[in-house]
Amino acid sequence: MKKRGHYTYITNFLGNTFRIFPKSLIRQLFKLFKNTSGYIGLGIRYICVKNLVKSCGENVAIFPNCVIKHMDKLTLGDNVSIHSFCYIDAVGGIKIGSNVSIAHSCSLISFSHGYEDLMLPIKYNPLLMTPICISDDVWIGCGVRIIGPCEINNRVIIAAGAVVKGNIYAGGIYGGVPAKLIKKIEVPTME
Repeated sequence: MKKRGHYTYITNFLGNTFRIFPKSLIRQLFKLFKNTSGYIGLGIRYICVKNLVKSCGENVAIFPNCVIKHMDKLTLGDNVSIHSFCYIDAVGGIKIGSNVSIAHSCSLISFSHGYEDLMLPIKYNPLLMTPICISDDVWIGCGVRIIGPCEINNRVIIAAGAVVKGNIYAGGIYGGVPAKLIKKIEVPTME
């Protein structure tokens, strides 16, 4: 068995074992190891996330100093990496597909504030749930802001510093504020 195989076996075993613990304890463990670097930090965060999110694939890496709120409304595919200093609030629902890399310092926000009630300050108006869906084979550059509602389709690159909202079509490099198509890229065809 390769080294990676041992790591996967151990994290899967511990992840299944952790299911006996209350979610509040697992959340505290995630916070405790939020800043821990190396394989131990990656492993413990993966085990915690696997037990707190709606569903979680294999080989998910949550790097140090990430803030993830409302994990119970977050879905993660296989081979997902979320790098340091990312902020994810999944209150409105966030689905991240497989083979997705989210570079450092990105934000994913799945809600906004309403402003219809004139008697209340905007910050106290009801929240509007705005889901985010990121499909497979997506690379999100550093410092990107993704604001729901948003759907990013397959084989997309989002350039560093972009602000994304709405529909992002498959097979393209997008950048800017707001994000726009910069260049088309080839999408593999199924045969």
